[in-house]
Amino acid sequence: MKGGGIENPVFEPPSPDLGRQRGASAAGAAAPPLPGPEEGPCGWGRCAPKALQLCNNPEGYLAAYSLLAIFQGIVVNGLINISISTIEKRYELNSSLTGLISASYDIAFCILSLFISFFGERGHKPRWLAFSAFMLGLGSLIFSLPHFSSGKYHYGSKLEDTCQIPGTNSANFTCSASTKSSLSRYLYVFILAQLLLGVGGTPLYTLGTAFIDDSVPKHKSSLYIGIGYAMSLLGPAVGYVLGGQLLNIYIDIQIPERQDNIYTKLDQDDPRWLGAWWIAFLASFFAIWLMIIPFSCFPKHLPGTAKIQAEKVSETHNDGSEAIVEIKNIGKSFKDFPMALMILLKNPVLMSLIIASSSEALVATGFATFLPKFIENQFGQTSSFSATLGGLVLIPAAALGQIISGFLVSKCKMDCKSIIKFMIGTCSVALLLNTVFLFAKCGNEPFAGVSETYNGTGMLHNLTAPCNANCRCLRSMYYPVCGRDEVQYFSPCFAGCTSHLFNNKKKTFHNCSCIGKQERENNSEDFLYEAIPGKCPVQCKLLPLFLTFFFFAVVFTFMAVTPTTVAILRCVPDKQRSFALGVQSVFLRLLGTIPGPILFGVAIDNSCTLWDINECKTKGACWVYDNERMAYLLMGISAACKIITIIFVTMAVCLYKPPPTSSGLSQKDSEMVSAVRT
Repeated sequence: MKGGGIENPVFEPPSPDLGRQRGASAAGAAAPPLPGPEEGPCGWGRCAPKALQLCNNPEGYLAAYSLLAIFQGIVVNGLINISISTIEKRYELNSSLTGLISASYDIAFCILSLFISFFGERGHKPRWLAFSAFMLGLGSLIFSLPHFSSGKYHYGSKLEDTCQIPGTNSANFTCSASTKSSLSRYLYVFILAQLLLGVGGTPLYTLGTAFIDDSVPKHKSSLYIGIGYAMSLLGPAVGYVLGGQLLNIYIDIQIPERQDNIYTKLDQDDPRWLGAWWIAFLASFFAIWLMIIPFSCFPKHLPGTAKIQAEKVSETHNDGSEAIVEIKNIGKSFKDFPMALMILLKNPVLMSLIIASSSEALVATGFATFLPKFIENQFGQTSSFSATLGGLVLIPAAALGQIISGFLVSKCKMDCKSIIKFMIGTCSVALLLNTVFLFAKCGNEPFAGVSETYNGTGMLHNLTAPCNANCRCLRSMYYPVCGRDEVQYFSPCFAGCTSHLFNNKKKTFHNCSCIGKQERENNSEDFLYEAIPGKCPVQCKLLPLFLTFFFFAVVFTFMAVTPTTVAILRCVPDKQRSFALGVQSVFLRLLGTIPGPILFGVAIDNSCTLWDINECKTKGACWVYDNERMAYLLMGISAACKIITIIFVTMAVCLYKPPPTSSGLSQKDSEMVSAVRT
């Protein structure tokens, strides 16, 4: 109680009295702190079973936090990403609309992050996380609902992919404006689901992280936060594996043998195949709602929190303007929100760290989105194998980096300034390792009509040549084949192939008028085909070297993530820690995760050499890229962001001013005295 009023629970800057209390505690002059009035047992009111008290500690909370973070990652960063192409085909959405679906999560996060982190500081943080679990589960359920209300999937008849000589009964494809399908209206259901997922994710990474920092000693905080963040990275890995396996199941479970009274045999190799994307969302709904139970039973503060808080020495950035934050009763209502926000925005150390972390987030989300595409095009791998390799590199490396950095910061008991200096070192090493793009890149393989002509006929950048002019080929049907002359062709039709056979269940194409003789003779056996499905094997063997260097680049990049969070929690007043994480989340998305994939996508599109153009002359996706140009552009973006990060982290070191202690000792000496007394 102060002056007859209620003690401010939202924002209480470190006052001289608080500093004297901590200094006295360090000197051993103060009595041991009594347990806080809000440190209760684990349970629901009077129902507090003894078995639950085994979890009423930081380790129990960390386990529950990690599980919820894993489930959030499974849905938001795993299942949605791997299901988005299936959703595009099923509900007739273009990439810009599915991009809006993906961005809806970040939009909700940005709008609510400041308010939830501001008002949640005064509230019951574990119950806020129970609310988080409720919204994440509800969002997962709503995301799966379109499958149950859109009816059975109708995949139509298969189009011919070979050369149709004049006079045959083949479909005549012309440009026609088709009526708009009602399936596209489900876009709004997916956006609603993503908005709810964004609402659920906001308390998890603001209030949930701050609660960890409240409940453990300062030197252990980085280790606990690092473990929590590392566990959250397991979610996307599980989501990709689980979602990928479920896509092998037909979307309606049972594959129909007839549609429109026509016998059609559909298998996974058919481009019309759609997998059961919705099953994992439904399972996640039940699993996440079970997480409401443990979070609803935690007390407002874990036992021992008051003692831990009393022993901590403030490291709040002190620029000599304490008078600004000595406004009485600030933070008790929404009217204080602008003042509290301005105090954080005027903290130069905090803002430098936020801009640095946003720059890193831009690179991380860009590569998380497009690394599989880069591997697929540079090294000639399949889409599924490239996605697997991308996951095997990004997720373990990111988790390892966060655990290592959390352990090192905790083991060395680094103060705020030492943590920021540590970040400069990790970012510098990551910048050097990013030069892998300069020497581990591959050129393009021969592609008829793109990088070379059709045996000297036709023109570059024109798929049509005299050998296929009468085939009536569709540019909207990209089905690459590799000819016996080791040249890739856009499709069997553009290769002039008029027939196909199945040899040992493997499809081969014959009578191909555009394919020349093989370049190397094979005396042991003659070629039994003229073209086979798929791209030609890439001669470049630099994939292992690229993956090795890129793995360590990701490790050192993510070694700065946990220290950044810990430094942000240290350089702001105690009662503004959740709010500071909320401010960081907004900037992280506005400057990092939202523009990151867009910027990388523009760079990759800028390296395109062959676009999908349909019969209506509408530009679609890119089929072929200039590999060297792509590598240089991604290297340029990554290097520029790393340099920006290093500049702002260096500024944070130079601007940081530790607060003076009442005992006259330095901050580090005060901590040592406190540790000895304890």
